[in-house]
Amino acid sequence: MRTVLVAGTFDILHPGHNDFFSQAKIHGDRLVVIVARDSTVLRVKGKAAHHDEKTRLAAVAANPLVDKARLGNEGDLLTVVHEEKPDVICLGYDQKMDGEELKQRLSERGLFVNVIRLDAHKPEVYKSSILRKSRNAQ
Repeated sequence: MRTVLVAGTFDILHPGHNDFFSQAKIHGDRLVVIVARDSTVLRVKGKAAHHDEKTRLAAVAANPLVDKARLGNEGDLLTVVHEEKPDVICLGYDQKMDGEELKQRLSERGLFVNVIRLDAHKPEVYKSSILRKSRNAQ
């Protein structure tokens, strides 16, 4: 069974996230989704997520495309990769992580994982930051 891993904040689940999960699922049999911890979101994005980590985790876990949802680790973010042992990691079109750098960092830890960058799905419409702004304007 091929395991695919994706990670993200998943603050406001929308059709773009569903497309992301769908694209990722094509690359394996089991989709594991890592939901960023509140502290990680604050450190990486410089601001808190709209929803807390437990709310975001519950929303992702309820998605029928997701086989397993879990919170990420605080500190060493790659620990979760060791724990889940995916065959494939799919990166979103807007995730800043460089795929080759990720593969290198994982290989230094003895993990050889295929890393794939997925396509965007209507990013001018389905992006959490855009959706949050439109909700605030109403």
